[in-house]
Amino acid sequence: MIERGTSGIQFLLSFMLFNILPTLVEIGLVAGVLLVHFNVWFAAVTVGTIVGYIAFTVLVTDWRIKYRRRMNQSDEEANIRAIDSLLNYETVKTFGNEAHEYGRFDRALAQYETAAVKSQTSLSLLNIGQGVIIGTGLVAVMGMAANGVAQGLYSVGDFVLVNTYLIQLYLPLNFLGFVYRQIKQSLVDMDRMFGLLEVPSEVKDLPAAPALRAGPGEVSFDNVSFAYDPARSILKGVSFNVPSGKTVAIVGPSGAGKSTISRLLFRFYDVTAGVVRIDGQDLREVTQLSLRTAIGVVPQDTVLFNDTIGYNIRYGRAGCTEAEMIGAARLARIHDFVASLPEGYETKVGERGLKLSGGEKQRVAIARTILKDPPILLFDEATSALD
Repeated sequence: MIERGTSGIQFLLSFMLFNILPTLVEIGLVAGVLLVHFNVWFAAVTVGTIVGYIAFTVLVTDWRIKYRRRMNQSDEEANIRAIDSLLNYETVKTFGNEAHEYGRFDRALAQYETAAVKSQTSLSLLNIGQGVIIGTGLVAVMGMAANGVAQGLYSVGDFVLVNTYLIQLYLPLNFLGFVYRQIKQSLVDMDRMFGLLEVPSEVKDLPAAPALRAGPGEVSFDNVSFAYDPARSILKGVSFNVPSGKTVAIVGPSGAGKSTISRLLFRFYDVTAGVVRIDGQDLREVTQLSLRTAIGVVPQDTVLFNDTIGYNIRYGRAGCTEAEMIGAARLARIHDFVASLPEGYETKVGERGLKLSGGEKQRVAIARTILKDPPILLFDEATSALD
């Protein structure tokens, strides 16, 4: 979506400046020459042809733009389904649903194919209509020029001159029709991109919000309530306090809101009611960057970048030394495993860390958080895959 939108902006700016404006100037000059050196009918037929050509192009292009929208939507759906099935390939294979995923992707491509055929058919109709209009205007003007030559009003040179002017005019005019179609398609692509940019952010920093003041790292929830969906509350009047240097475990059944507490602490969401504080500071009144710098987390679902083990550990603190990285790995009890690998810390982990076991990924995530060295640590079932 964004890629098509940026390409549309580039096309629109370049062709508006270097193609459309020069073509309009050329149309005016040719019409002026025909009016001055021949008669008003030459200019009238030429201008009428241009007006008819432009009107036909605008009407038909506006009519067929709906097929472009359907193409974009079908293309996005096909890409989403392909990426989703590839990222979850283990689940697909485990349940033997390769044929099912193939069918989903094939149906999405079939929708794209239908929209693409309609778009191309309507484009052919547009091209034929444009050709008929230009051909009719050309024949009419050349007919008048030939009649003038037969009556002795014009010379053969005048006839050739008119033909040359018209060719010089209609060639860029035909290109102008192509540019207009592309501009409309670009506007459609840009519309989707700008629509994405206009989606409001649910969590925003207050104007001139200060950074979180460094402190011992005391965390408190004061009568906090929260719901992802108003119809289903997750937290209701939760209150607790975690003094600096203490460890508190939150235990409960699945769906009780344990992971939600960490999301609220990182301010991925704002609380529905109540207040979350760090060292007495309301999280909604400080900048998100400073808040997240003060907290380290090892999530339940560990996701690694498709890079090396060393890169994923260094992600906790960019610019750290080799010794600091290895020290964090030792504390996470993964250094010996990495040292046994042929490429050591330069070993690639694959998409989302698929080349590592669940426990190895969790140890990398622990090392990454240790390297960050924040005053507050969150462990969301961080050792569920470890002995």
